Amino acid sequence: MVSAVFHSPRDPAPAAAAPAATAASPAIANIAASAYPVSSKGQNDSQFAVAPSKPPRDWAALSRSFWLAVLPPLCGLGLLIGVWAIVSATTGQSIPGPVETWAQAVEIFSNPFYRNGPNDQGVGWNVLMSLERVAVGFGLAAVVGIPAGFVIGRFAFLSRMFNPLISLLRPVSPLAWLPIGLLVFKGANPAAIWTIFICSIWPMVINTAVGVQRVPQDYMNVARVLNLSEWKIATTILFPAVLPYMLTGVRLAVGTAWLVIVAAEMLTGGVGIGFWVWDEWNNLNVKNILIAIFVIGIVGLLLEWALVKLATAFTFEEVKS
Repeated sequence: MVSAVFHSPRDPAPAAAAPAATAASPAIANIAASAYPVSSKGQNDSQFAVAPSKPPRDWAALSRSFWLAVLPPLCGLGLLIGVWAIVSATTGQSIPGPVETWAQAVEIFSNPFYRNGPNDQGVGWNVLMSLERVAVGFGLAAVVGIPAGFVIGRFAFLSRMFNPLISLLRPVSPLAWLPIGLLVFKGANPAAIWTIFICSIWPMVINTAVGVQRVPQDYMNVARVLNLSEWKIATTILFPAVLPYMLTGVRLAVGTAWLVIVAAEMLTGGVGIGFWVWDEWNNLNVKNILIAIFVIGIVGLLLEWALVKLATAFTFEEVKS
């Protein structure tokens, strides 16, 4: 016989009427409690929710990535120093070893900006003078070469007109232009600047022209439909699309300019890192020549790094990839 007990709506529910799922499955209750934590007042309160904890750092992976980034350059530098020491030992110390060169470098860089006359100045003044010549010659090349690249890439007639001239003049050695500069400008400093200008202009012209020619034809068709002027096309369509190519040409040009100035200053004299190398050779000071080689390399590396960062900052993501 089955008996049924009826309760009025006002009567409290009996304790046995708890949800079967909660009583039967403690795991579900634990999951619910973790998802909806109960506050100290016994109520669900979102402000007391605990944020998920961050996963612990994998220090082994971080250490491995650090050594993979640092160890190969250190190995390469160690290999260079080892070969240098072997060559120094086998030549009877005619080429100074790393230890002697380092001691000389410490002495030189303890006072890099001294002046004892026009031909006896610290390595700092020589580097600054070379950078000044590079800046002037490179700046003139950029002012002329980038607009010329835009025009040559934009118009097919000018492209066919100047391509043979560029192909003819670009392979000429930088030092071949130096006598022309001395003949025209009657001075060593403007001749060196002229040599930098004529040798660093070609990468900017070529890369800018190639960038203009690779602009999608759809962009130009839209400009034609909108009846845009040439100035508007150059500033709103061509310039943003050509900027990565242009910065690549600038990076190549500044490397060429820094190479050229050392050779030009060896022949023209005066103040500069190239002249410093040649003057130390005349004094048979091989230690200073080795130091100058490292200084030239470090300055060139810094220039390259700065322009790579500049090019990366202004390059679209699809070009970076």
